[in-house]
Amino acid sequence: MLTRNCLLLFLWILVNEGSVFSSRQPSPPLGRSRSGRERGRSSVGSMRNGVAGFQRVKRGWVWNQFFVLEEYMGSDPQYVGKLHTDLDKGDSSVKYTLSGEGAGSIFTIDQTTGDIHALRSLDREEKPYYTLRAQAVDIDTNIPLEPESEFVIKVQDINDNEPKFLEGPYTASVPEMSPVGTYVTQVTATDADDPTYGNSARVVYSILHGQPYFSVDPKTGVIKTALPNMDREVKEEYQVLIQAKDMGGQLGGLAGTTIVNITLSDVNDNPPRFSKSFFHLRVPESSPMGSAVGRIKAHDLDIGRNAEVEYTIVPGDGGAMFDITTNEHNQEGIIILKRPLDYETKKAYTFKVEASNAHLDPRFQSFGAFKDTATVKINVLDVDEPPVFNKPSYVMDVYEDTPTGTIIGAVTAQDLDASSSPVRYSIDWKSDMDSYFDIDPVEGTISTNELLDRENIAQHNISVVATKLNSPVLTSRVAVTVHIQDINEFPPELASPYETFVCENAKVGQVIQIFSAKDQDLPSAGQQFSFRTSKEDVKNKNFTIRDFKNNTAGIVTKRSGFRRRLQEIYFLPVVIEDNGYPPKSSTGTLTIRVCGCELDGSLLTCSAEAIFLPVGLSTGALIAILLCIVILLVIVVLYVGLRRQKKKETLMSSKEDIRDNVIHYDDEGGGEEDTHAFDMGTLRNPKVIKENLYRRDIKPEMQRGPRPPASQDSSDIRDFINQRLKEHDTDNSAPPYDSLATYAYEGDGSVAESLSSIESLAVDFEEDYDYLSDWGPHFKTLAGIFGEQPETYSDSTNTENTH
Repeated sequence: MLTRNCLLLFLWILVNEGSVFSSRQPSPPLGRSRSGRERGRSSVGSMRNGVAGFQRVKRGWVWNQFFVLEEYMGSDPQYVGKLHTDLDKGDSSVKYTLSGEGAGSIFTIDQTTGDIHALRSLDREEKPYYTLRAQAVDIDTNIPLEPESEFVIKVQDINDNEPKFLEGPYTASVPEMSPVGTYVTQVTATDADDPTYGNSARVVYSILHGQPYFSVDPKTGVIKTALPNMDREVKEEYQVLIQAKDMGGQLGGLAGTTIVNITLSDVNDNPPRFSKSFFHLRVPESSPMGSAVGRIKAHDLDIGRNAEVEYTIVPGDGGAMFDITTNEHNQEGIIILKRPLDYETKKAYTFKVEASNAHLDPRFQSFGAFKDTATVKINVLDVDEPPVFNKPSYVMDVYEDTPTGTIIGAVTAQDLDASSSPVRYSIDWKSDMDSYFDIDPVEGTISTNELLDRENIAQHNISVVATKLNSPVLTSRVAVTVHIQDINEFPPELASPYETFVCENAKVGQVIQIFSAKDQDLPSAGQQFSFRTSKEDVKNKNFTIRDFKNNTAGIVTKRSGFRRRLQEIYFLPVVIEDNGYPPKSSTGTLTIRVCGCELDGSLLTCSAEAIFLPVGLSTGALIAILLCIVILLVIVVLYVGLRRQKKKETLMSSKEDIRDNVIHYDDEGGGEEDTHAFDMGTLRNPKVIKENLYRRDIKPEMQRGPRPPASQDSSDIRDFINQRLKEHDTDNSAPPYDSLATYAYEGDGSVAESLSSIESLAVDFEEDYDYLSDWGPHFKTLAGIFGEQPETYSDSTNTENTH
């Protein structure tokens, strides 16, 4: 490559040397030739015969593209190329400079000769080319002799990268039994070398391991089957080694490999097969219905849904007694018992079972039938069984009040085993705890043990036990239902206590009431009742009974002109008879009231009870409504009384609870001239005290002994009060509002004499405190306390006298 570059440079110099330039035409600016070379041209002016002219100076310049080999391993710097200008006369007056990518670090230039060298090994895969700029300057003045030119150094590729499988290793699958050329997968290798230069990146694929089963396309890397009818049951997995080699697969090319794991997927190409053609099973005759009596299996070499097996019993000996299902987990055939087995009836069953695939593949039906058949023989084992009743349950009927010991029915059980043991019968005591019935242990006949009453228990459910005589542990049970039939023991009666009225303007033949009957005997369905008047009332001229023949009857008037003032109530006996055997009858009485009615027959006036009859209210409902009204009135009266009582109560709720009540208000008093704020008569006349409000913040002081009323015109009291008023008016500690002050002043010459508590204890006569009761309800408690003291005093005096 270096020799080639030097030869091209030499040819270029020769071409420039042989070129002829005209001295009269000016030089064009620096440009690039069509051939890809860059040719710089400069103009030099000269004087010829006094006339100014231009002479074109030719120069050789740098190629616009250089090449350098990658991965150069030589000891000396690699020569890239040479830069030269025509201005360089070889006298070392021109200096060449280099700038751009890698200048100075990767590439260097000889400033005198213009030779370019690569200082280190380059990798094209790391950077494929470098762009640099070169310029020729005067070595002394550094003045550019020509404009700066740009050129490219390309790194020339060598085959230094092997192909690589970036997505390997690969995994693929293909159905078994596929024809030759069936697509499996595709592999792709990537070569980092330059695909535009040489064959370094041209990759060829080949198989190193995996023949003759598979093949690979050398250009595309597509893997296909190469062998027909590959069977998964013979070999399921294959490992194929694929090689990718560059240089078109030629000798010396680099190669890379990858592994492709190929799995043959299953198809339904194998039918199920029984391991043997005859299966022998044994089952006890006591096996319950629905139980599994045996298992068989047909093996299928396929897997998954292709190995699913369906079992069927070929119609024949065992089709009615047995059934077969498939176990989804292990594909076994489970034989199920459909009907009870009986060793004494049949000792063995033989039938055929067919196994086939559930999902068939039509491509392989030519291989043969995808099913297999095996014979199954089941031997029934004899088991000592309990007795068997000839019926699954028994139903018996008996009339109530049937005499004790009457046989009402029988049960029968027998031992079906070969031994044919005798059977004994009994009644489970838990089902007949009151011992209404008895059973003959040998014959199995059931009889009554008590009198039966349908109205008490209408149906008895008992359990009869049959036991083998030679094996008492083997027992069987059967349910016996005994229905108690009703006898006609209750007479019919009126369905309800009818309350009937007849209008005063009723007409003859008018039906004023429809009534019916009821009977306690059962069943109620089918009962028929007849109605008629009693023999004693046949001559009744007012009312009669009309039987409607549908278990209802009506009261019909025989006359008109009923008047309440003459007779308000009529009683009509009615005879009711049922259709039982023997027939029962009873006589009921209908009460008929005479009421006033409108012309259309609607009730107008009657007794208090009859008024509400159309509304549907009975006597009890009316009484309940009246009681509710009375209770509401009492509650209202009590509520009003309590409200009034609360308004008169004092703040002192008990004798021990004494506290001050401080009442704040913003009402300014009228002063001394305000004579309406307080009634002075209250202090003079104690009798009006209960009409005034009392102080509620202090407890009133009680005085012993009689207290005669004070005189209204006593001057000493007036002086005393005036004196105290003046003291309060001048008192600075008094509250800033009018207040009521009380004073304990005995006065002069009181008829009550001294009120000293010491002298009061020495009084020998009984004190009368009845006047405290006249002071109002606020002194009621105090009057009660002092009212008890005279009695106590009297009792203590009598005791002292006795001693």
